[in-house]
Amino acid sequence: MGESLQFLFRRAGWYLATMWVVYTVSFFLMHAVPGGPFDAERNLPPEVRKNVEAQFNLNDPLPVQYFDHLTRALRGDFGASIKIPDFTVNEIIGQGFPISASLGLFAMVFAVCLGTTAGVVSAIRRESFVDFSFMVAATLGIAVPNFVLASLAIILFVFQIQLLPAAGWGSLKQIILPAICLGAPYAGYISRLTRTGMLEVLGRDYIRTAFAKGLSERRVVVRHALRGALVPVVSYLGPAVAGVMTGSLVVEKIFALPGMGSHFIEAAFQRDYPLALGVVVVYTALVLLMNTMVDFSYAILDPRVKLGEL
Repeated sequence: MGESLQFLFRRAGWYLATMWVVYTVSFFLMHAVPGGPFDAERNLPPEVRKNVEAQFNLNDPLPVQYFDHLTRALRGDFGASIKIPDFTVNEIIGQGFPISASLGLFAMVFAVCLGTTAGVVSAIRRESFVDFSFMVAATLGIAVPNFVLASLAIILFVFQIQLLPAAGWGSLKQIILPAICLGAPYAGYISRLTRTGMLEVLGRDYIRTAFAKGLSERRVVVRHALRGALVPVVSYLGPAVAGVMTGSLVVEKIFALPGMGSHFIEAAFQRDYPLALGVVVVYTALVLLMNTMVDFSYAILDPRVKLGEL
């Protein structure tokens, strides 16, 4: 327990520093991009423009804006959205995050189940037609971007077969297609990692001993080999979850899902600084949280791993 607490305190310090760096770099990069949130407005009187900029402190010097927004962000308040009237950034994130999280959860469940199963079967049937077919499919899943896959899936399953809806949110049918398109590349990575880890574990002495004792192939694979083979997969899940969440930016836009990804893209295009910063901070916190959970899982899967060494 003491080792776990020391690990958490040490990581918390590094994570706070990391989030501050990400926040600072994002803030100044967004303000360095030419243009402003009101450049697209036509025939905006100078007096009105000045009053609106004063409302969001945009007429203050940049360092003053930075420290003012940082002070409020430390209290968990990212301010009001510039381009979405009558909504604060916290409210927008509160409405969009459950949708993005649900999409990411379905996509990762699909990726882990499909990728792990394909990797195990490929390792057991090494150099067979099944192995070759699964690895070709995994390579295609990795090589084809999810927005290309989404376009092809809409043409096939919406217009040709007319099996699933093209957009929207609220039913299971509406989440199946975007979740598959989002999770397919990660399923390919997971299948290759599982196959590699399984081949390495199957060649170890304790696996040979288990077979020599007369245990069935299924029991050896499930109870003895799979646990060790999943270590590289678990290592990949931390950045994979981050990739699912950030990759959903495009997928949400294609399928018209009202998640955080859609808001982030609109915020970037319209220079909605508070909303863009709020989404960046949430994504960063999610990545750091997942990395911590991955490190804890190391100690569960492999008793030789000590948290104090991570």
